[in-house]
Amino acid sequence: MGDKVGQSSSKPENLARTGFSSQSRSQPEHGFGLQLLMNDINSSLESLNSACNMQSDTDTVPLLQNGQHASNQPAASSSRSLQPQASPRQKVQRSQPVHILPIRWAQRSELWIFQRRKGRRGDPGEVPRSTEEMLNRRLQEEDQQFRTSSLPAIPNPFPELCGGAGSPPAAAPSSLPPPPSQPPTKQDVKVFSEDGTSKVVEILTDMTARDLCQLLVYKSHCVDDNSWALVEHHPQLGLERCLEDHEIVVQVESTMPSESKFLFRKNYAKYEFFKNPVNFFPDQMVTWCQQSNGSQAQLLQNFLNSSSCPEIQGFLQVKELGRKSWKKLYVCLRRSGLYYSTKGTSKEPRHLQLLADLEESSIFYLIAGKKQYNAPNDHGMCIKPNKAKIEMKELRLLCAEDEQIRTCWMTAFRLLKYGMLLYQNYRIPQQRKALLSPFNTPVRSVSENSLVAMDFSGQTGRVIDNPAEAQSAALEEGHAWRKRSTRMNILSSQSPLHPSTLNSVIHRTQHWFHGRISREESHRIIKQQGLVDGLFLLRDSQSNPKAFVLTLCHHQKIKNFQILPCEDDGQTFFTLDDGNTKFSDLIQLVDFYQLNKGVLPCKLKHHCIRVAL
Repeated sequence: MGDKVGQSSSKPENLARTGFSSQSRSQPEHGFGLQLLMNDINSSLESLNSACNMQSDTDTVPLLQNGQHASNQPAASSSRSLQPQASPRQKVQRSQPVHILPIRWAQRSELWIFQRRKGRRGDPGEVPRSTEEMLNRRLQEEDQQFRTSSLPAIPNPFPELCGGAGSPPAAAPSSLPPPPSQPPTKQDVKVFSEDGTSKVVEILTDMTARDLCQLLVYKSHCVDDNSWALVEHHPQLGLERCLEDHEIVVQVESTMPSESKFLFRKNYAKYEFFKNPVNFFPDQMVTWCQQSNGSQAQLLQNFLNSSSCPEIQGFLQVKELGRKSWKKLYVCLRRSGLYYSTKGTSKEPRHLQLLADLEESSIFYLIAGKKQYNAPNDHGMCIKPNKAKIEMKELRLLCAEDEQIRTCWMTAFRLLKYGMLLYQNYRIPQQRKALLSPFNTPVRSVSENSLVAMDFSGQTGRVIDNPAEAQSAALEEGHAWRKRSTRMNILSSQSPLHPSTLNSVIHRTQHWFHGRISREESHRIIKQQGLVDGLFLLRDSQSNPKAFVLTLCHHQKIKNFQILPCEDDGQTFFTLDDGNTKFSDLIQLVDFYQLNKGVLPCKLKHHCIRVAL
């Protein structure tokens, strides 16, 4: 029986078609119909080979899914010589998918039959282990091929994109899509107020200084009048500056030392030079390369236009590097940087030396220049490089003669560095205001042009053009207020709280009253919140316990006016002009001088405010 079986399976074409060894055919048939199953497998393989040969071209070697040439396939090569050459119609259809599931099913079925016979007989010697190992290996190879790709074997349609004969096509670098932009993350920022309180705010990494100010205004329930600013404060260096509205807060914070911090403060002078540029740029300090464009009307256009060449020139006290001494130099500010002359006031190129760069630096105010840097006066400024770690020798310390000259230099520095960005920042609040709904409540304007003296004594009101008549009308209005307050005191005399006591303390609830602060502190607050006309605050007098002081800014100079109490008919009043105009309380006094200039150099327009975060 064993010899007969050994002689019945020696045909080479059966071995070539099936790919199995002769030992797999030498087993006797049992109840499983092995011979019938093997015949079905052979017929399936023959039909598959003939279909593959008809779809393949004799001159083209197909690529597998992973880009490798078809090789080491004896079954396909032996049967290929017996098939006729494919017709042109068959060549067109060579990209049709080839179903290989019957092969896998037949191989798995045969392996299952062998394992079933092996387990039933309990004799591992009757089933050759080489056949089982070969089937397992071929199934593992096909599984690996299916994991590599699930597409059928088709020729490569773009051979010119391949780097080599069998390498997969590579896309050109220019055709690669750009990497996706990372969404902004969140980060905590700590902000301090003027009174020492602080708030930790969670912001996005792309939030600007304007956005953070609006967020703090919303959280602190303040009035959003577009005059709030974020201040970069360096206590150890004695420097501070207001961030521009377009600057990214997280980027600025990354360059600040650990002891530095952000302050939330008013700054009315942030864009004041757009409203009145003549007061910010004296004629003797501004020159142009093109004299035809040197009129005051074209001043801001020359600064904002990159083709024009405005220059700021004048004398400054410059601190010498490595020394405590200061030297007076003739300095010139251009778009390319800050230069000083080595020979008097000469601006020839051979006499100009670079003092500081504009692109990689920012300009700061000196907080205590006389005390910390031995500056000649309190009008100092500093040009600081924009990097995290700096040394003292990298700071360029400058000092102007007065506040107007310092403001001119710092404003020109901002305009030459940022240009149109500043103008866009200035226009954004006005554009937002224009887009507001008409149902919103309009904000009362207190500008100089919208307030005029009126006379309502007749049937219709009229504008008072004569200044002397306007002053007399103001005095009469003051006397009328005094009479009204006297009548109110008589009517409310039964109140447990005496009216005179209420009038003497009601001003302490106002934002413009700052209590017991010194003259120097009041001047510092005015400078911090902007030297604009009409900026004011009220405080207690240090010389007279019963009096008050009005601190007012006019033409970038700070003036103080004493408010004295006076008595009339047993009532206490307050006056600024030696009793000519009397007011029952300080709130009436402030309201009056916001509408009338009176004895003051200008009307009260902006009040200094401190908000607790």
